[in-house]
Amino acid sequence: MKIFKAAVFAASLALSVSPAAFAETPADVLVVAQNIDDIVSIDPAEAYEFSSGEYVTQTYDRLVQYDAPDVQKLAPGLASEWTADDASKTITFTLRDGVTFSSGNPLRAEDIVYSFKRVVALNKAPAFILTQLGWTPENIDKMVTADGNKVVVKYEGDFSSAFVLNVLAARPASVVDAETVKANEQNGDFGNAWLKANSAGTGPFVLRAFRAGELLNLQSNPNYFGGAPAIKGVIIRHVAEAATQQLLLETGDVDMAKNLTPDQVAGITGKENMKVESYPQAAVHFLSFNQKTTALQPEAVWEAARYLVDYKGMTESFLKGQMEVHQAFWPKGFPGSLDETPYGYDVEKAKKILADAGIKTPIKVTLDVINSTPFTDMAQSLQASFAEAGINFEIIPGTGSQVITKYRARTHEAMLLYWGPDFMDPDSNAAAFAFNEDNSDDHYQSTTTWRNGWAAPAELNAATKAAKAEADPAKRNAMYVDLQKKVQEKSPIVIMFQAATQVAMNNNVAGYVNGATSDFVFYRLVKKN
Repeated sequence: MKIFKAAVFAASLALSVSPAAFAETPADVLVVAQNIDDIVSIDPAEAYEFSSGEYVTQTYDRLVQYDAPDVQKLAPGLASEWTADDASKTITFTLRDGVTFSSGNPLRAEDIVYSFKRVVALNKAPAFILTQLGWTPENIDKMVTADGNKVVVKYEGDFSSAFVLNVLAARPASVVDAETVKANEQNGDFGNAWLKANSAGTGPFVLRAFRAGELLNLQSNPNYFGGAPAIKGVIIRHVAEAATQQLLLETGDVDMAKNLTPDQVAGITGKENMKVESYPQAAVHFLSFNQKTTALQPEAVWEAARYLVDYKGMTESFLKGQMEVHQAFWPKGFPGSLDETPYGYDVEKAKKILADAGIKTPIKVTLDVINSTPFTDMAQSLQASFAEAGINFEIIPGTGSQVITKYRARTHEAMLLYWGPDFMDPDSNAAAFAFNEDNSDDHYQSTTTWRNGWAAPAELNAATKAAKAEADPAKRNAMYVDLQKKVQEKSPIVIMFQAATQVAMNNNVAGYVNGATSDFVFYRLVKKN
């Protein structure tokens, strides 16, 4: 172990010098070039950024979780089994035997109780994911209780245990070592300051060092209950510039580069000793029509729009590798997704739909878009293709905050944006794309339906609530597929693409798993052959 520590330390020092200093990474350490300057905190009760989410997955576990290699399946984590009582809104978890924290302390039911309580008490950005279960600082001691090697979780609300399980698989439900964290509390902060520089989990890796804007250094946990990782450590080096990431990969100074541009990916594709893997991501990109604009209210306009998007043209040119065609609100790669793509670019069909409905053209519409690539390129493509059918977009570019502020105020006409779930349960997106029972201006809702002034039909509202309350996972997933088909066929929101991320790596790297969100990035199966 002393030899390994010295090797990791030496690798850390070497990575802080120029790329020409060496051309080979340690054989048992994965070295990654990645932009990680988004990290605000690595405490799992506070971590709410992409990079911090990836870190939490390496160092902590949850009662139930999506895990490598099959990130589409909700599996036992720290709980070996559980029983759900939907009538009494209770789930009882039995803890896995023999699990220890990186400190050596054994996992206890009291650790889960403490972990959930500190999330609610700290009330940091991701706390809402747990507090939606009806948990408050005043009632949390009654809602989550320890009983020997069992944890009893109670919840309030019109939803099922299947929904609750997905909530408990989310990042803020990560379990910390209560004894270690309590020993490092300062002024009642539940160890928050200490956990910004240390880890206290059961995960496959342990934090050795975190230097903001510089690196994350992880050491494998030989006592991990799922089996020790194949590699001894992971060093994630902060490299902001894509060009520098490419250079480091090509010279052998890193094993993996995560933020290359499509042009750079194309430049290294096919090169000896390197490969590029593409992974679908959870964000879906859409074009929406504000129903406060009279010209955009006819359903024929919505239907025609689905045939005026040049899906193939965009994904085979400037979006190549960045997005794939996806036309439903729940991302591909998770239970309950609808992966059928029935719509294609067909100007004549769109014209006929408009003509048959008596829609007079041309129609002039403003289109708000974030003033950066690839959004401006997408807007220009839509402008050209929609014009073929007499729908003329006037593109209005703005900063991300300007565009989103306008969207939230419902003052746009057409909008080009994207949406990602807050946690991996289909309801997170169904509530945004298929539900709106109160469309009044003074009833603000953080949904695409309300923001586009669309009072969802009663049928959709009822179906969304029914799916959320369904306890049987298979039936529930089928209900979400049916719900997506209805939204796909008739809605002023035209879902076009699902984002993808491309990761370039050395050919000797195998076993890397990258799911649809940063929470589902796994290094524990990685091998360097």
